[in-house]
Order: sequence, then structure tokens, then C-alpha cells
Amino acid sequence: MPKTPPKWALIVHGGAGEITRDDLRREQDEAYREAMGAAALAGAEVLRAGGSALDTAEAAIRLLEDDPLFNAGRGAAFTAEGRNELDASIMDGATLRAGAVAGVTTTRHPISAARAVIESSAHVMLGGEGADAFARSQGLEQVDPAYFFTERRWQALEHGLSRLGLPIPSRPVGAAPDPSPRAALVHEEGKHGTVGVAALDVYGDVAAGTSTGGASAKRWGRVGDSPIIGAGTYASNRAAAVSCTGAGEYFIRLGVAHEICALVQHRGMSLQAACDQVIQHDLTALRGEGGVIAVAPDGQMAWSFNTPGMYRARIAEGEPLVVGLYRDET
Repeated sequence: MPKTPPKWALIVHGGAGEITRDDLRREQDEAYREAMGAAALAGAEVLRAGGSALDTAEAAIRLLEDDPLFNAGRGAAFTAEGRNELDASIMDGATLRAGAVAGVTTTRHPISAARAVIESSAHVMLGGEGADAFARSQGLEQVDPAYFFTERRWQALEHGLSRLGLPIPSRPVGAAPDPSPRAALVHEEGKHGTVGVAALDVYGDVAAGTSTGGASAKRWGRVGDSPIIGAGTYASNRAAAVSCTGAGEYFIRLGVAHEICALVQHRGMSLQAACDQVIQHDLTALRGEGGVIAVAPDGQMAWSFNTPGMYRARIAEGEPLVVGLYRDET
């Protein structure tokens, strides 16, 4: 008999890049697996309780934004000026409503600010101080910029700037090494650190969200694909929900998230085939690196990446939790 599609499903990712067994110590491997599994299980609880796919994406990403292991929220990468500038986006596949913020510096949960753009504004994307001001007006938690500081990300900035021959800025005011053992386990996976969720709820609706600290040592207010609807995030009940991670400039040029949905909707490709076409062929042909996760309204789940690894986990009704880090894992 044909397999019954799940009533709910979700995938989470924590970034793609130079993630290999040789790079990660045992303690790091275990920490990233635990974090990915915890985020997926938290999202599953929302879905089991009848929560929406949009609620699920926001809830799971908030957990990852608070985890210093990931280049989002508290573990965000630093700009060349020594700042944390955070980006996020979220999209509802049932209505095509979308919200995004770019360059926020004091909002603890950028994904919630992106959600608030949907619920409480007439816009899709807000940037910089205006985005933080909007988040404050919505009662979203604000923090001192030093909250986002982690020693390992700062060391990565110093290394990157030295390699480029650029000056190293003064440490942020109030910044101190994080005393928690978890912060010491951060793996600097390169320029592809992002977190994201793609979810299907019991009502048949899909949603996706993405959050990032951006590229380490980025300059001139650079914004990548993560807050750009159609590039880093896209969701439509006619196709799928997609969240991306990788070298953002390439994802923007290809419109990766929307392109995958277009292949499903207009060419009738399976979700996995569409993801592989865009990542393994189109992105690779441009010499771009990264990966995607995706969930379709019929319960199809897919991920694809052309880097050595991608932090990822999936779970669905009637299916066990699956967590992977490396290319050779299912």
C-alpha cells in the first residue's frame, strides 16, 4: 500500500560549510546534534498541539537564536567594524505574507521581529535602526549589543581581518568571554552560518523562516540572502517551504528559495529533485556553496547541500527524529 503522507512535518538547519569529522571534536559533534534535535523536537511539539507552521518556524528559530553554537542571535558573526548585525525573514505559505528585518543590533530575536513585520506593519522588509525601533514599538525584547558577543566568533573576526590586512577594531564595550562550556564548542564553519526551519502543519499549510548573523568580517552594511524573500526564504502552499544557508550573493542571484518552488509548481518536479537541481547543478555551476531544507504540503521533505556538511534535523508525524551533520549521513 502507498505510504500515508504525514499530517505534519518539519526540518531545521543550523548552517552549511566546512563541517567534517576531522574538523569537529567529539564534544562539538555531540553538542550540535543535541541542539539540532532539540530545535526539531520543540517544533514538533508546536505542530502536535495544533500550532501553525508559522508559529513553529518562529518558535524553533528562537531557540537557535539563543544558542551560541550558531551564527544567529547570540552566536552571530561580527562585521569588520566589530558589530553584530542580524538578519531574519519568515513567510506564510497559505497567504504569501512575509516579513523580514536586516541589520538589527539590539533585538534579541530577529525572527520575531520579522514575524511582527507581517502582523503589525504594511511592509515586508525593514532595516537597521528602523527595524530595531519597530521591534521596540512591538514590545519585543531588547538587549545590549554585548549580549550577542561570543569569544570564538570574535577570534574568527580577528583571524579574518588579519588575513585581509584590515585593522582589528576594539572589543565591544561590555563584551566578556562567555563562561558557559557550550560557547567554547562553537565551530567556525566559514561564511555559511545560518539557522532555518521549513514546516508543514496539520491544516496543510507550510511556512519557512531563516535567521543569521551574516558573513564574518562583512563590510559596508552587507546583507546576504537570509532576509530576502525568494532568495533565502520562500513558502507557498502551491509548492513548498524553503530555507537556505550558504554564500548569500549566489543565492540572491539565483533566487534559490523561489526557484525550487517554481520547479515544483510549474515543472512538476519532486521536492528532492528540485532541491538537487538548484543546489547540485545551478548553484555549483556558479561556484556558489551552501544548502537548503524544504517541506511540501503533501509531506515531502528534502535537503540538499554541496558543502562537506550541514547541521540538520527532520521529524514528521509517524516518523522518527533524524539528525545529520556530515555529507555521508542520510
